[in-house]
Amino acid sequence: MRESTVAGAPPDPDLLRAVLPEAVLTDPDDDPARRLAAVLDRSGGTVDGMLRHAARTAPGRAAIKSGQRTVSFAALDAAADNFAAALLELLPTGHGANALGGASMVGVAAALDPAFAVAYYGTVRAGHVCAVVNPLQGADELHWVLESADVRVLVAVADMADRLRAIRLDLPNLRHVVYLDRPGEGGLFTLAGMSRRHRSAEAAAHRTDPDAAAVAQFTSGTTGRPKAVLLTHRNVVYNAAQVALAHGLGATTVGLNHLPTYHPMHLNSAVCAGSTQVLVPAGDPAEAVALARTTGATHFYSLPVRLARMAADPRLSGWQLPTARAVLSGGSALSPSAAARLSAALGVPVIQGYGLAETSPLTHCDRIDAPQPGSVGRPVPGTGCRVVDLDTRQPLPPGQPGEVQVSGPQVMAGYLATDGSVHRPVDVDGWFDTGDVGYLDTDGALFLVDRLKDVFKCDNWLVSPVEVERTVAKHPAVVDCMVVDLPHPERGAVAYALVVTDDDDVTGDDITAFVNGQLPDYQHLHGIELVREIPRSATGKVRRRDIRTQLHGRLSAAHQNTV
Repeated sequence: MRESTVAGAPPDPDLLRAVLPEAVLTDPDDDPARRLAAVLDRSGGTVDGMLRHAARTAPGRAAIKSGQRTVSFAALDAAADNFAAALLELLPTGHGANALGGASMVGVAAALDPAFAVAYYGTVRAGHVCAVVNPLQGADELHWVLESADVRVLVAVADMADRLRAIRLDLPNLRHVVYLDRPGEGGLFTLAGMSRRHRSAEAAAHRTDPDAAAVAQFTSGTTGRPKAVLLTHRNVVYNAAQVALAHGLGATTVGLNHLPTYHPMHLNSAVCAGSTQVLVPAGDPAEAVALARTTGATHFYSLPVRLARMAADPRLSGWQLPTARAVLSGGSALSPSAAARLSAALGVPVIQGYGLAETSPLTHCDRIDAPQPGSVGRPVPGTGCRVVDLDTRQPLPPGQPGEVQVSGPQVMAGYLATDGSVHRPVDVDGWFDTGDVGYLDTDGALFLVDRLKDVFKCDNWLVSPVEVERTVAKHPAVVDCMVVDLPHPERGAVAYALVVTDDDDVTGDDITAFVNGQLPDYQHLHGIELVREIPRSATGKVRRRDIRTQLHGRLSAAHQNTV
């Protein structure tokens, strides 16, 4: 294998010190691998141990700010104790089975609220596994998640009540529903009520194996039913340290969280670093930017779909982030043009990261001091990355696209099957297939091309819908777009686009001519449909698989009706 085909594990310590002067671990004589191991040691190797350590070393420091509320690390730790004690009365350990041992699955709705942090750390402190549940899911998806993970207790938010009533009878193993933000009714409890009734932390004392399951996160479901991904304490703690190092988090940093839900990556990395987080549930970017100024935010976290809207917002020229070191994007791709507009207007770099639920999640992060447009950066400390040929599975040299593989301590314990078994699709050398197509440059930076399940072949040429979308998006009238493959009897498949425009005078033929004039024949559009909006998930990801299925069915029916 060529040396240049593998990146990561670990990077140059001098480079880390230059880029990350306030990293959580700063011993100049240590290397990144030892820094990561030190985090595992000081936390006792457990997720809630990170919180315990932060509460001991910085008890009065603000852990989370949300509206008028400020929660210190000591207060967060005490609340997690109370929650763990109350949870153990509802759901004692020792009744689990299969991969979870004596633990049970406790679902926690990832609302952007300090209560999520309490329930998250309290669940693992009680010795149970925290299944992170998207509170924005519809009833069918919610039913699938709760049933497939065999959730016994669900910590929900009031907005989920109607959806839960509709599916509760079909979930016989769901024993209790606990609402975070409203009084109980019909035997339901509230988090506040539980905490008042259970002040003692003694019942929450629990020794945990770092290799025991701690968290279950679910895949996005854009290519099929969401899968429950089991992460161990070791997976999560290592990745929290990796994120803290890559983002330069420390005691004086303040992260502004402008996401629709609370992702454990942001929570764990901040707690690991003893860093403050500011939560901004409101979707309006102006409100987020204003709060970033008043709180002295050093890191502005958001989603690509929100950042793209910010880049197109007419108010952008009046916004400032004087204390910010970077705007950080993740979850899906942010166009280089949108990132460039934001960076120029706000005066800070806009960088992207990459990861999956299966990798706890972060594996790559662009450099804050020297971002590369279009890249998701190099592997985070302790992580390996290579690109392999789709057919031969042999490593490819820089510049050649293939499937991205990663390895490292953050790679999951495995997928939890509905029968309670665990499947870990990792080869004998520890490489995990990401399902993404990309290529490495000569410095080891990763450039993503598309999802493996979304690419198709036209005349035996590999076509990436995302690459075609980039050209479609260059048309001045295009607001949003999505490209899927359309079966073709002679060529295999051809590109078909759904497009949203802001100009009623622009036709599909106009856009097709614009796009095809810039692309080789095998990437040409062979159909276009002007639509009002592109269906997306709550986190802004396009549901390409669903749209492809619907489109194929509709066009097939139309063809049959004309025959």
